[in-house]
Amino acid sequence: MTFRDLLLDTLRTLWAHKLRTFLTMFGIAWGIISITLMVAAGEGLRVGQKKVADDFGKNIMIVFSGRTSMQAGGTRVGRAVHWEDTDYRFIMQEAPACEWVMPELGNDELVHSAFNSASLLVTGSLPPFADIRTLPVAEGRFYSWEDEALGRHVAFLGSDSKKQLFATRAALGQTISVGGVPYTVIGVMRQKEQDSSYDGRDISKVFIPFSSMLRDFPNKPPQKARSVDRLLVTPKSLSEHEACKWQVRRALGRVHNFDPHDEEAAKIWDTVENAKAFNTMTDGMKYFLGAVGIISLFLGGIGVMNVMLVAVRERTREIGVRKAVGATAGAILWQFFIETVIIVFLSGGAGMTIAYGLCAAVNSLPMPQYFAGLIASWDAGLAAFALLGTVALLSALYPARRAAAIDPIEALRYEAGG
Repeated sequence: MTFRDLLLDTLRTLWAHKLRTFLTMFGIAWGIISITLMVAAGEGLRVGQKKVADDFGKNIMIVFSGRTSMQAGGTRVGRAVHWEDTDYRFIMQEAPACEWVMPELGNDELVHSAFNSASLLVTGSLPPFADIRTLPVAEGRFYSWEDEALGRHVAFLGSDSKKQLFATRAALGQTISVGGVPYTVIGVMRQKEQDSSYDGRDISKVFIPFSSMLRDFPNKPPQKARSVDRLLVTPKSLSEHEACKWQVRRALGRVHNFDPHDEEAAKIWDTVENAKAFNTMTDGMKYFLGAVGIISLFLGGIGVMNVMLVAVRERTREIGVRKAVGATAGAILWQFFIETVIIVFLSGGAGMTIAYGLCAAVNSLPMPQYFAGLIASWDAGLAAFALLGTVALLSALYPARRAAAIDPIEALRYEAGG
């Protein structure tokens, strides 16, 4: 029998047993669909959560000044400390594990455009602020180091601030009055999600160079004129995170005369630790969904195995007839192999097509804030395909081999008696 004849005969056999073929294919397809969707949902949640976290800031530590809770250098407990505009330069020299140490100063000011006015939070920092605080640019640009060095009167508007001041009109190149001082709009921020903040949503702010902020809108009494609200710190790498944090505390302790172990004097909102806790949570969820997916695969595999075992037993008489007319055991096994391969590839392809189709359909809908959609993984689908396909092959070939090894007369008698 040629391969073409064997293939045609196999297809006729599958069509003659449509229900059995469908049940086998359904078991394989359902297993692939289940694990693909589970892994896709877990990955979508992880990516969505990470995106929201990254929209606030990328591995940053926000250092707030406080009051001392420990004696140091003869000073009393409970003394207030305030960061100053020059602190960040000294810390950068003393903290080699830190990538950036930046001051941040913000005050509410009345902002006018030619069309509207609003009370907005005006914030000043250094140019890398846009990157580490994730301020995406929709139009124009963020202020540069040249703008900072020259103290230029340039402003970058949050997306909501732009709407309040200009509505649907163009804002680039326009002049706005910030606390009575004229500033030129050089950029507009793209809309972004933000689930946390320490002073308000970024889309509702006006961003200007730190030197301009310190000159035009310094802190008012009783605060010091050269004081800043907080320091933003980023480590050079996650492995240097703890070293960077300690070096910052130590440097601030030297400048402001407090014990570097005094956490009340320098309070740190550590988003790196929050990210580690989040990764632990998502890893646990990933393992849980993976375990559920593996259970689903085994259940699907058992279903496939049962159907295949029953199918081979029902065909014992057919095997006997084939052997009686001269078919070899190898030819019989080859036919079962071809049948199973066809079933596996058809059902596997159908399962992956349905799974990815469902993912695409869900992803076309609006997603909630913390969910990035069903992000399908080819690894998960192919692993399920390989596992269930192997189960199907073994479930068919093992009993078929046993049946092909028995005497044709016994095979005919067995089936006739069954």
